[in-house]
Amino acid sequence: MKDQSAKPATSDVRIVLIHHHELFRAGIRSLLQGREGFKVVGEAAGESDGIEIVKREQPDITLLGTDVDEGKGLELLPRIFAAAEATRVLILSDSASPELQSQAIRHGAIGVVSKDKPADVLIKAIERVHAGEAWVDRSTFAAVLGDLSPAKRSRRQDPTEAKIASISAREREVIRLAGEGLNARQMAERLFISEVTVHHHLTSIYSKLEVAGRFELLIFAYRNGLAEIPR
Repeated sequence: MKDQSAKPATSDVRIVLIHHHELFRAGIRSLLQGREGFKVVGEAAGESDGIEIVKREQPDITLLGTDVDEGKGLELLPRIFAAAEATRVLILSDSASPELQSQAIRHGAIGVVSKDKPADVLIKAIERVHAGEAWVDRSTFAAVLGDLSPAKRSRRQDPTEAKIASISAREREVIRLAGEGLNARQMAERLFISEVTVHHHLTSIYSKLEVAGRFELLIFAYRNGLAEIPR
């Protein structure tokens, strides 16, 4: 029997849009469908329909309006991840305040885009998030990391120390450059190695540190002194 929840093989970035304004959804859908490599596979006005579509489609990206169902957007995030563990959530908001961004990240989102930004900003945010990067202000990292400071964390450090000890000197350099915001091509140029080699290092780093992608790597690196938050 065919697994109905299995994600279809495609090179397109598969997107689900959840927002209660129909005209807003129509505008976003038109923007994305006209972009090569993007495919809107579902949309919903409310949380129940949205969860069902996310569960069925298993999208790469879920665009979520924070005012969906009278402001329940962030509270919807755990249900979205329960329905599609691998989806990356990008918040569409009337506000891009640091407070909102911090709340969104704590709830599991990987970025926030203010609705007053130009269309190309949303396109770039989707591309970055799909690549495993975050779309948040650097100040938001600082705020989130403040809650993860040693005084507020468990003292059970041995597993973390073991992970860090497994990182090679070259991998530490890659992590440091990732922390500076460099992409793979820029890292390759800085380290005088090929871009393919950079990707191999990143794959090894993700495995050793048990992180899912670039965003989780940055959080780990900033928390544990492997990289400094850019000023």
